[in-house]
This record gives sequence, C-alpha cells and structure tokens, in this order.
Amino acid sequence: MRTCPPLLSSLPPTIRAVLARSTRPTPIPTSSLLPSPPSSSSSSEAVASGSGADKHTAQEPEKVTVRGWIKSVRAHKNVSFAAVSDGSSSEALQAVFKGPHATEPLNMGMAVELKGTLKASRGKGQPVELVVEEKKVFGPCDLTDYPVQRKHLSPHVLREQAHLRFRTTLTAATMRLRDASMRDWHDWFEDNEFVHIHTPLLTSSDCEGAGEVFKLQNCGQGESKAEPGSSSLSDSPPSGVADTQSTSASDAHSPPSPATFFPCPVNLTVSSQLHLEAPTHALSRTYTLSPSFRSERSMTSRHLAEFYMLEGELVVETLDGLLDVVEDGIRSSLRRLVASNRGRNQRMRKDFEAIVVASTPEGQAVVPDPSLTTIRPDLVHASQNPFTRITYTQAVELLNAHPAAPGSGVQWGNGLGTEQEKWLASHFNGPVFVTHYPASLKPFYMLPSNASENSHTETQPTVACFDLLVPGMGELIGGSLREHRFDHLVEAVRRAGLDQEDYAWYLDLRRYGSIPHGGWGMGWERWLSWITGVSNVRDVVAFPRWMGHCKY
Repeated sequence: MRTCPPLLSSLPPTIRAVLARSTRPTPIPTSSLLPSPPSSSSSSEAVASGSGADKHTAQEPEKVTVRGWIKSVRAHKNVSFAAVSDGSSSEALQAVFKGPHATEPLNMGMAVELKGTLKASRGKGQPVELVVEEKKVFGPCDLTDYPVQRKHLSPHVLREQAHLRFRTTLTAATMRLRDASMRDWHDWFEDNEFVHIHTPLLTSSDCEGAGEVFKLQNCGQGESKAEPGSSSLSDSPPSGVADTQSTSASDAHSPPSPATFFPCPVNLTVSSQLHLEAPTHALSRTYTLSPSFRSERSMTSRHLAEFYMLEGELVVETLDGLLDVVEDGIRSSLRRLVASNRGRNQRMRKDFEAIVVASTPEGQAVVPDPSLTTIRPDLVHASQNPFTRITYTQAVELLNAHPAAPGSGVQWGNGLGTEQEKWLASHFNGPVFVTHYPASLKPFYMLPSNASENSHTETQPTVACFDLLVPGMGELIGGSLREHRFDHLVEAVRRAGLDQEDYAWYLDLRRYGSIPHGGWGMGWERWLSWITGVSNVRDVVAFPRWMGHCKY
C-alpha cells in the first residue's frame, strides 16, 4: 500500500482516505485481462494520514480532521447532517452535528474544517460518519446569488460558470476521470517502452496544411509592439548580456531586424506530429499529450479551438502493425476501466456511476444499476473483441448498398461525414478502422498505399492511413504510415504547394538515416466524451474555448 509522502504527512487526511478506512485494504488480485502493472505505476488507495491510520477499523472510533465544502445539509431539531466533500472522491463524508453544534449555521458551499470522531454509521448509504466536535469556517457561501446551488443545471448554464462548475458532482467526477485515464495511458506507454516528449506549442510549420492555424501577430513582420511593463526589443542588449540576435544563416531563414522577435511567421501548433517524428528517429517509440489549436469555425459538439492530442510515433513497417499498436492501447485502457481491480480503476468506475446519476434529468428516475457494465455494454464489448478493419472503398460500397445509411450516393473520393462514420461504427457494433483513403483527402506526409492493396473500384491513388470510428462519436483517432523516402517526400511537398525551405528540417529526417515509421493522434476530449458518455467535448475540459467563446 502506498503511504502518504513525508512532505504531506502533516496535512489532514483526504475524505477519500477517511472513507477507505471503513474497509481495510486487502491484496489486490491481478486482473485476468491485464499483466501485473509495474510497481512504479501502482495506484492502490492512499491513506493520507501520518497518525497510524492502519491501527484503526470502521468499528473503532478515531479522532480525525477533515477539510472540504458542504454539499448539502439536513437539519432536525436536535441533530443536523451535512455531506462534506473535498473533491478527492465521488463519495461525500457524512458529518453529524449534535447538541450545541446542531444549531450552528450551516449551508451549501461553505468551506470548513471539521474535527471529531469517526464512527461506524447507523444509517444506510455510508459506512462511516464523522461526529463533529469542533468546526471552523474558512469561507462562507452567500446562497442569495450562488450560481451552482441547484442540483441539476443545464450544460449550457454550467459552461457560462466554468470557474464554479468544478463544484458540481458531474464536473468533479469528469475531471477525476480525465486525470485517471491520463495516468492509465501513461502506464500503457511506459509498459510498451515509449518515451514521453514535450513538444513545442509555437511553430513555423503547419502539420495538416489546411491553414486553420492561429497566427501570432507582429512576430515576423517587424511590427512588434511592446505593451507597458512587457519586455521590449532594443537595438542593443543590456550591459553584460550577450547579443543573441547575431544569428547565422543556419539559425533562421533571414537575419532578424531589431524590432522582430521571431525571424519568420509563427503560429500555434495544430498537431505535434512533425516535431514528434524527429526524436522518433533516435528513440524509436515516442508519444506526447499536448495542447493543439485550430481555428476551425465548427460549432459541433466534437470540436474545440483549444484541445489536447494524445499522439504516438514509432518505427513500424506495415499499416496492420500500426493498427495493432493503436488497438492494443485502446483496448488495454478500456479493460482497465471495465475490469481492473486496481484502486485507481475502481475509483474511475465510481466516478462513472456518479456521472450517470448526475446526468439524469431532474424529474426522471435514476437508473437502478448505474454501473459501467450495465450502462455501457459497448465499452465492455470493445474491450473484449477485436476491432473491425475495412478499406475506405469498402466503406463507400457499404454505405451505398444500404438505403438506410445517411447520405445518398457517396462518391468515391469524397470524405465521409460524421453521420456516415457513426453509422459505420453502429453497423459493425463497435470500433472500426477505415483504411486507405484517397490521397487527395489527406496531408502530404502520408505514405502511398501499395498498389496491390487497392480495390478495383479505386480511380485515384490512396495512402496507407486510417481513421478509427467509434459508436456515437464517429472519428476518434487518425493516423498513417509516414513517407520515409527523401525524394518522394520532396515531391509530395511540391505537389502540396508548400515551401520546401519551410520544411527543410523535416526533410532532413529523411536525408539522414531515415527509417519506416508511422503514428497516430487521438483527440483527448473526444476520448473522454466517448468513455464517459458526456456528449459535448466542451464539458470534459476545464475551460473550453470555441469560436466566439474565450471567457477566461
């Protein structure tokens, strides 16, 4: 069992740790679906107390101190009950106020420190309760204008109160799930010997070549405008500081002028792929979980202007080999969520159930069994069964063969719409890889398909790429083999109408010791939306940004 780090042992225990004492930890059996996780990534329930908590059981009274926020209050004549949460768990701790404490003012949202005795609860719904002996109010909460005091608030209302919506059961559970899923993916990458890379957010390259980039103004045109209090650029550096503006031609496209911060146009990255390919040519397997920015004008539930991308690159020769890696990552993460007995994954399932209950509209009956296996059999199925694999050509033929499929007369060479992607995933009752799209639909860096893999109906060249489609979402992941041949990549850059000089560094990767490789990118918010069932990606990110909205 992982104990509290020494630097935190002086803090009061979290409510999660307090509730965990009601059932003493036992050895966790290894899941039949997973290999034993390495000790470095073990996540058994932590006990955040330095006062010998292991000596106590739920039946033995224990003096504890907790800090948190009051979620609800039930007041009676001689006793009051308050549900207290500190965000460490989907479960709240019931605090009991008796005698003179029963008349003390309590209200929802109040931040408190409670000291008392932890005892086995006589009531149903909680194993233990805290009989309060001392209360300190850190911060009162004025309910006359508190925006999130109602139990059920629409997602639209909560998005306008993003700074406060973390206090709702739904958002708190979603944030914990986001964190836990990230840790599961990091574990999977570590188990498979990938190296995590921090890739840049500022770049002079456009990975997708679609032009949907946010450009930094006044950085490359000699029009830098320093605001009061900001660092400005002058003709000479301060005394004692080396002149870093004396750059050689190899350091930049052209020598910068004194008023220019960057010597070329710079934008926010749309993908880390190009930069991730560079270390892959030395480290073999790399990945990153980094922000991406796209100035798409889409207002759908699947798009954000700022989002996170989980991207992986590795040395691999075949598209099927790449699909095997991606599928293993998805199914391993789902198996941990569905069946693992590790403390982290058990908590994830509790948070999932909390999301189901919190998402139930006011006035509707809560599902009797809100467990993940009952509500989301599709995730269980996906974790246990291989993903279907079809070509783009087969997908078009399938859509045209079914009158009930969305869209009419899909033309070969056109992209698949979201509703068509959802239909394909539904048709196969689970995730489906669609491979070998027309080259005209994809970016310049993708490796052309082998001619022998093309269907007889294909009239244009295809590339060795894929989209992973999942039910209810459509596209979740996109990836491909990368063009690793220098001459062919030079020609691809030319055909795409790109400036070869801008991609000189990328071409160098093929000039010096190139190797067959491929990779993929998964929208992190789409992944979370799919596994949680929260339908809009704006509700699985802390502070969402979309067209026309950047409130904070």
